[in-house]
Amino acid sequence: MNTFRDLRGISTFDPDEADAFADDPLFLRSVARTVAVMSAFQTARHPLSLSQVASAAGIDRSAAQRIVHTLLKLNMLARDPDDRGYLPGLRTLDMTHDLLRLNPMLQRANPVMLELRRRVSERVDLSLFDDVRVIYALRMPSKHEVFSATIVGNAVPTYCTAGGVAILSRLSDEIIADIVSRSDLTPFTQHTVRDLEGVMEYVRATRERGHSLLCKQLLNHEVVIGAPIMDWRG
Repeated sequence: MNTFRDLRGISTFDPDEADAFADDPLFLRSVARTVAVMSAFQTARHPLSLSQVASAAGIDRSAAQRIVHTLLKLNMLARDPDDRGYLPGLRTLDMTHDLLRLNPMLQRANPVMLELRRRVSERVDLSLFDDVRVIYALRMPSKHEVFSATIVGNAVPTYCTAGGVAILSRLSDEIIADIVSRSDLTPFTQHTVRDLEGVMEYVRATRERGHSLLCKQLLNHEVVIGAPIMDWRG
């Protein structure tokens, strides 16, 4: 029986990532552990217990307890209203707001996307490249979208999405092969591309057309077009 995955967030956080900076005198491991705790929620489906936070962050329970306590005091984390665990706090939304308002490309793209959505009456997204994933930074939903398709910050794989393939089409074949080799290729549907050659077929077609066209890769009912933004002119 085929096993498919769903569209929950995709994390690139690695608990061992900080080890690569062990010889950097300016690198603070305490800050890295705090980032690890905040990153624990990237793929969570529900509030996390202290033990779950510690496990996801790759730290011991004692360290997790101190960091969680500090983040609670600073409103970066919050207790679930039903006392089932911890959630990101409201102050994390401030950081999202800061990223969006200070990015000049997103500022310029917003009115263009609004006009495009008005013309086509379909969802229009702008995603940012982050190695093996792309992150939705602007989303203009249509009237028939489900909630998950409207959330800014959601991440999807680079290798099997229209926006991701559009970006890959402007990279070298060697970089594409590296990205695919480090990606989780578990399919979302029976149509999801599952190997490098399949990805390269989409990439070659995108290079010829100037835009990507992918069908049923993440959802069985979706046909998606993507185009890369190369500079301020688009």
